Amino acid sequence: MKKFNRRKFLSTTALSSAAISIPTGFIENEDNNYSIPSNSSYMGDFAAPKLEKVRIAIIGVGGRGHGHTLQLASIDGTEIVAISDLHEELVDRSVSSCIKIAEGRHQNIARYFGDENKWKKMLKVVKPDVVIIATNWNNHAKMAIESMKSGAHTFVEVPIAVTVKEMWEIVNTSEQTQKHCMMMENVNYGREELLYLNLCRKGIIGDLLHGEAAYIHDLRYQMKNEKTGEGVWRPYHLAKRNGNLYPTHGLGPVAQYMNLSRTDDQFNTIISYSTPAIGRNKYAKENFSKENLWNEIDFKGGDLNTSIIKTSLGRTIMVQWDETSPRPYSRLNLIQGTKGTLAGYPTRIALNDGVKGVTKDSNSWAEEEQLEEFFQEHEHPLYKRLGAIAKKMRGHGGMDFMMRYRMVECLRNGLPLDQNVYEGCFWSAVSPLSEASVAQGGMPQKFPDFTRGRWVNTNPLQIVS
Repeated sequence: MKKFNRRKFLSTTALSSAAISIPTGFIENEDNNYSIPSNSSYMGDFAAPKLEKVRIAIIGVGGRGHGHTLQLASIDGTEIVAISDLHEELVDRSVSSCIKIAEGRHQNIARYFGDENKWKKMLKVVKPDVVIIATNWNNHAKMAIESMKSGAHTFVEVPIAVTVKEMWEIVNTSEQTQKHCMMMENVNYGREELLYLNLCRKGIIGDLLHGEAAYIHDLRYQMKNEKTGEGVWRPYHLAKRNGNLYPTHGLGPVAQYMNLSRTDDQFNTIISYSTPAIGRNKYAKENFSKENLWNEIDFKGGDLNTSIIKTSLGRTIMVQWDETSPRPYSRLNLIQGTKGTLAGYPTRIALNDGVKGVTKDSNSWAEEEQLEEFFQEHEHPLYKRLGAIAKKMRGHGGMDFMMRYRMVECLRNGLPLDQNVYEGCFWSAVSPLSEASVAQGGMPQKFPDFTRGRWVNTNPLQIVS
């Protein structure tokens, strides 16, 4: 890496949208021989005791964390009890909004700001039931682990962690404390994703063979946000790391379609390749002065990464990542079976016998504008119940509200969460494993089995109503 102003960069560390220090040792492939910790229990189908009222503390209230705060405050049975962030103005903004949203229910919110370790004090003093973590990626694991040890169920923004070692520590802590640790993969609650899950469970497309997932999102503009927001820390990952850095938005739904890590099948190996690293360096030269920080950094991560996952049953999943290239947003969201294929971007379906009233066979797609009747027939029951209010509440087309509502609903009713701790780790493990594969010229990397073989006894994700 070229020289740059590290003193300025490291003068603050991130709780919300501040700076980040990049850890070394991203390339690693931990073995599978982690013994089960003493006094621990498997968390695959874990259901915690019911909480009549869910007392929530939030760490990091930048853009994403503030959104969590507002919607959680609006859901019955919740109380926002504490908010922590480096920046006082962000804490004040979220506190003020909570009080307005539900008068009388969020009146005594403890405020923690101004020091990067204030969140630790918050955990000790407030002792919340639930902690929401919406900080930079490097803080996710340590905050989740400390939160569970303090007695709180923990909900972490994606990815759940950045190294395999951290993921094992999260799994072990969750099993020992008997506290949930869910990575908040909101895309699993999109209308199309829920519909496709329902179709897969109904057997409409037959035996599942192959999936395609992606996070294609041109985020070069973040480099212009040098004081606040993800632009302060996220581009540094592209400077230091070369792999599939943000896989879970596309992979989470496909993994649930295939029922991976739950009875049917399991992650086995991954190979990964990256293109040359060109786009970020060119963007920096074209949009910033020679003296600007971005022109003092040599971006090493390839512009686009393509990874292929092979499951234990031999099924395949292509996972792509690209935050640099000038192309429209896409998560691909394709699942292929012996009787048909479901695809996204744009939404389209092909079935052996065709889609009733639209196509005759699988040689042509039934396209989104032709599928409303089909959607209505096979709509996921959860979307039927919550879809209208979720769209009204907004947040990525309603998926954010549905996720947050389900989190609260499961905790209040003593139900297993829709995403367990192991799934968050498997989906996130694509990043460090892909980095290892890229560094080794595309050599296959074995997924650690975070369940230690117990996935075969984990129930499939139910089609909840």
